[in-house]
Amino acid sequence: MRRVLWLLPLLVLACNSEPRPRAPGVLFASVELRSAWVRNFNPLFTGANARWPTRAGIYECLEVYTPSTGQWNPWLATAHAWSDDRKTLRFTLREGVQWSDGRPFTADDVAYTFQLMKKHAALDAGGVWRFLSDVSAEGPQTVAFHFSHVYIPGFSELAHQPLVPRHIWEHVEDPVTFTNPDPVATGPFTEVRVFRNQVYELGRNPHYWQPGRPAVDALRFLAFPTNDQANLALVEGEVDWAGNFVPAVDRTFVSKDPQHHGKWFPLFGSTVFLYPNTTRPPLDDVRVRKALSMAIDRERLVDIAMYGYTRPADSTALNDSYTAWRDPEAASGTWVHHDEATANALLDAAGLTKGPDGVRRKADGTPLELEIEVVGGWSDWVRAGQVVARDLRKLGVQAHLKTYEFGAWYERLQKGEFQLSISWSLDGPTPYIFYKWLLSPRTVRPVGEVSAANWHRFGDAEADTLLSAFETETSPEKQRELMAAVQRRFSETAPAIPLFPNPSWGESNSRRFTGWPSASRPYARLSPHAEPDSLLVLTSLAPREN
Repeated sequence: MRRVLWLLPLLVLACNSEPRPRAPGVLFASVELRSAWVRNFNPLFTGANARWPTRAGIYECLEVYTPSTGQWNPWLATAHAWSDDRKTLRFTLREGVQWSDGRPFTADDVAYTFQLMKKHAALDAGGVWRFLSDVSAEGPQTVAFHFSHVYIPGFSELAHQPLVPRHIWEHVEDPVTFTNPDPVATGPFTEVRVFRNQVYELGRNPHYWQPGRPAVDALRFLAFPTNDQANLALVEGEVDWAGNFVPAVDRTFVSKDPQHHGKWFPLFGSTVFLYPNTTRPPLDDVRVRKALSMAIDRERLVDIAMYGYTRPADSTALNDSYTAWRDPEAASGTWVHHDEATANALLDAAGLTKGPDGVRRKADGTPLELEIEVVGGWSDWVRAGQVVARDLRKLGVQAHLKTYEFGAWYERLQKGEFQLSISWSLDGPTPYIFYKWLLSPRTVRPVGEVSAANWHRFGDAEADTLLSAFETETSPEKQRELMAAVQRRFSETAPAIPLFPNPSWGESNSRRFTGWPSASRPYARLSPHAEPDSLLVLTSLAPREN
């Protein structure tokens, strides 16, 4: 009944509204939840909060991988080849590509992008220079990546790196803080036509390399501070493309215009975790982490917070794009199952005993208080946090939910300045990236330093040995054996608490534009959050012919 009452205002408004007129060919998208826009189009620094679609729509990469097909798509590069010793990787660049100011795109731009990342370590969020020794242009159409050691997963990290023009960035005084207000790029949308606090608009690249594309004239973004406001605009027909959590989406959105309203929520999104800051006792104790995990009723969590759109995470934490990699033994771990009795026993064993008042206390006698941080306005995650806090309180833990505006929350997460936080995970063509940023000591950064992931600050030497072996292995069978062992090590150490695989949220309105991905046409994920899939979508859409 609470859900029905919550939806009534949205349905009433939607049924009494008509989409406002707009210029033809202008696509309205809802991707980021913000109360106001900051003009930032720097694609290199993950902490800079660049506007969408900076990294896959304004700027582009060499090749594009999409989990919905399991395929690599040639993009700014048309081919690649490894040397026999697997220590040099060469990409052949597409001919005829220009930057949006008309200058040619060459191998020198690619080499310069990576040299810039070497010079400014803050730009190398993925740490590619831990395995590169040099990047050089071998003529205008060939770029060579020289590896300091064999590192097979490096291919995806290099292929997906957004590339910047040397003739612009070599004059930038500080590329780390540069907001790049007027981007020069190779992507389909590069022209900033409008930029105000509440709205911005990107027009087509006048020199885009794909003939006749993009067919969309411009992308327009309105500032929606909360999910509810963004969903109302979607239901009313104001928004053409969104990556929103929409409660009861079939009833509130699809059924309003079944011919044009589409949604596709495959479980290809990153796994959502409750991250414990393992630098803060008692969260450094695996018994405590597993106890907190076993306190959570995930069946109830996905029903209440996620409206049944997903499933509880298993003990591998893998989403459904990695089904072929999942190890049955690792997936059978019981620490992700709801079991209050065992959870209480684990906390007792860890010395966090209950007092006469039912409150658990640490060794110094102070109550065990844990604050769960989440983004305010992300209604699904806020409800998830409420469910988790309630479950933890049943163990005698003083758990509280704290919401922050996205920027403040993300900064605290990246710097490790939290106790518990709900957030996403990283992924890639194989589970290697996913587990590396959960388990490898090489990804651990000091508290206070921005980290691309491993926000929980955990490293396990045994897992790292397995990951290191995976880095040099070319046999698919042996790769799976190694990754199965990594999964088992993840389940043993429980460095982070998996909640559920996040649906790859995607909603579309084909009343004005056609060509959307769907379950029956899975050329890319429908979610605009799924980068660099968004490049495939932006170059496939076309205005509907009346």
